[in-house]
Amino acid sequence: MALIEGVRVRNYRALRDVMLGKLSTGSSAAPLTPFTVVIGKNGAGKSTLFDAFGFVADCLSFDVETACDMKQRGGFERLRSLGCDEAIHFEIYYREGQGERPITYELAITLDESGRPIVESEVLKQRRKGQKHGRPHPFLRLNHGVGRVWSGEEALEAETAEEDTAHHLVELTDLRQLGIATLGTLKEHPRIKRFRDFLKGWYLSYFYPDAARGLPSAGPQKHLNSHGDNLANVVQFMEREHGDRFQAILHRIASKIPGVSSINTQVTQDKRVLLQFNDGAFQDPFFAQQMSDGTLKVFAYLLLLEDPEPPPFICIEEPENGLYHKLLGTLAREFRTHATGKKSAPQLFVTTHQPYFVDALAPEEVWILAKGEDGYSTVQRASDLEIVKNLVAEGLPLGSLWYSDYLDAG
Repeated sequence: MALIEGVRVRNYRALRDVMLGKLSTGSSAAPLTPFTVVIGKNGAGKSTLFDAFGFVADCLSFDVETACDMKQRGGFERLRSLGCDEAIHFEIYYREGQGERPITYELAITLDESGRPIVESEVLKQRRKGQKHGRPHPFLRLNHGVGRVWSGEEALEAETAEEDTAHHLVELTDLRQLGIATLGTLKEHPRIKRFRDFLKGWYLSYFYPDAARGLPSAGPQKHLNSHGDNLANVVQFMEREHGDRFQAILHRIASKIPGVSSINTQVTQDKRVLLQFNDGAFQDPFFAQQMSDGTLKVFAYLLLLEDPEPPPFICIEEPENGLYHKLLGTLAREFRTHATGKKSAPQLFVTTHQPYFVDALAPEEVWILAKGEDGYSTVQRASDLEIVKNLVAEGLPLGSLWYSDYLDAG
């Protein structure tokens, strides 16, 4: 499973220039962990960072102009950092698998002469085989839709760029579309295709319980959508395609939710599958439509993680909302277990402001966002604070240190 080792966002709302993890230009920094959590006060920029991932994914799924206008973003000018006239920049540094050479994706979005958002530049680059140091070489480089692309798996493996004849010129007709959206569909560009598929597979959770309480039309669906309103359809798919495993999953999930003794399913006459929650106190079970917000949220999160083919990258904003505080440590540990438990595990990126959740974390998993004096966000890894490392080593939980103001990214 691919793993993001570092991210840099520039000129995106309060994120004037924030870097998390390892980048191609900063080899001394430690990479992001498979389970990464961002904390901070209200207004520090957590939601903006969460939305930055969603914005890049929307640029691929739609186009940059549509992405600027979606989800109450308000258009490009409201997204670009106040007082800034530069392009919005994103940089993603990731590996397709353990031991693979890292790849850097750079994207810059600006306005054209008519005031429309367009892709200013786009780069995918990677070091040559056996190259331990030095500058990575681009196998895709576009500027205002015009540039070069290198074909195949072995492009850029020549001793010098001049010797490499695998590249050709390209010119895109729609500057609102990402180059990877078009070139990633072509067989001759497998590396671009893999990155496109990786980005397309990102999952950002906008789950809200009322959506999961609905009764959608019958019909199995393979994956939970971002709002969770197809929860019953995913249950139907899991029961049909992974029957025995799904029953074990339901049993495992039930053991993690306080007050729930078992979870079963019931098929209606019109072939819909309903969830039944048994709490042990009543003879008749409760259906999902009658369950609390917290119970439905925990069930949805755990079902998402138990997906036989999980998304490669999962973002969840403030999972603590509506949950009993003593359940948060369990949820954090479940997230870590699923992010680190197997080779095909997804990478989890979570934002929170709940100390009980942070108590279950290690300093290297936690990043602290704060608002600087200039109004822009700053970020720092908790493990970079020497006093925090020492206090955690003495047995003090990280959330308690945050509550006591020891975690300060200033």
